[in-house]
Amino acid sequence: MKVSRANRVAGEVRVPGDKSISHRAAMMSAIADGSTSITNYATSADCANTLECFRRLGVTIEKTGSDVTVNGVGKNGLIEPAAELDCGNSGTTMRLIAGILAGQPFESTLIGDESLQRRPMKRIIEPLTRMGAEIESIDGRAPLSIRARKLKAIEYETPVASAQIKSCVLLAGLFADGRTAIIEKIPTRDHTERMLRHFRVDVNIATGNDGTRISVDGAAPLKARDIDVPGDISSAAFLLVAAACLPGSKLRLLNVGVNATRSAIVDVLKSFGVNITIENLRESGGEPIADLYVSGGLNSQQAENVIRGKVIANLIDEIPILAILGTQLENGLEVRDAAELRVKESDRIAAVADNLRRMNAEIEEFPDGLRVSRSQLKAAVIDSFGDHRIAMAFGVAGLLADGETEVVGAECADVSFPGFFDILPHVADQG
Repeated sequence: MKVSRANRVAGEVRVPGDKSISHRAAMMSAIADGSTSITNYATSADCANTLECFRRLGVTIEKTGSDVTVNGVGKNGLIEPAAELDCGNSGTTMRLIAGILAGQPFESTLIGDESLQRRPMKRIIEPLTRMGAEIESIDGRAPLSIRARKLKAIEYETPVASAQIKSCVLLAGLFADGRTAIIEKIPTRDHTERMLRHFRVDVNIATGNDGTRISVDGAAPLKARDIDVPGDISSAAFLLVAAACLPGSKLRLLNVGVNATRSAIVDVLKSFGVNITIENLRESGGEPIADLYVSGGLNSQQAENVIRGKVIANLIDEIPILAILGTQLENGLEVRDAAELRVKESDRIAAVADNLRRMNAEIEEFPDGLRVSRSQLKAAVIDSFGDHRIAMAFGVAGLLADGETEVVGAECADVSFPGFFDILPHVADQG
């Protein structure tokens, strides 16, 4: 895909349904009693993989565009799959569905593509094994073969800030004998807790000096309830940064989820002087939704722009596009405490550093992050590394660079934002 420099971006855009919420909506509606209608379900390949996994587990699912109907089979109604369950590129699918499968009376195997097979799964194998599951892996990586055992409730402190670990254990806890609890030292996105409550599960949340304790009872049933999925703020982030970096931009993003555990990107952009207005705030399915209006222009007066610490857990998916923003800030941008980026769909720290150097940016790479200086970007041939967020981040970089930038493997953007590279020229004024 080729992208040319733009003067500004403008218009109204509806970003795809939130991937994180869509995954959870499909999973919980599958094990709920009754039929659930899901609107604005993410049309990404990742979320399609989740639906297909549950079809193979005996759940009847109908899908038309972004509308999905799931005929739940209850907690005890899943059937043994006739073949391996292919999670594709989706770490969320594999880690969360493992929690559900750990409590089933049959054996199942989770597989994924080459990228997913490199991602660490010990982080979920360890707590599930403590609960009584038997899981075979290849040195803590997929494929994962899960054998049925009676699960017991545990109390588990997450070793890293990860909503996927938390969600996996809580979902397994729905099938355990007793009350299962997760303790988080650093808060992570809370879509699972909100979604469980939406399905009428009693979720106890208590915050103390040692962190937040979240627990569920293994006897709790799930009751089907319809869900309208908000737009994905992680997808919106790419367009927010594009508008922020191009003076004169006026862009409105409609129906975006603004959950406080996900909206740190808005706070960060505001701290750099970006004019973002939150309009039409309301709630659906336990999730806050709003329209975001951004007008272009950066006005950071900070002597040092550093992002680190607890906020990283709620910004982890936005770091690649924030690195692009850093090339436009007077004092650049430094990101630390983000080593988790090394084990995403690609090594995102290395991928960002490599591609920004190709575009004439001055960048320093650390084991847990990077520092980028203000730079005049120049067009280059960019490697997406098969990573959707890298492809989209450098699509935006192309709008800021002199010349015509080519993003190789741009089609991987469809993993989370189908049509992104069709929308980009539509909103960009390149006259």
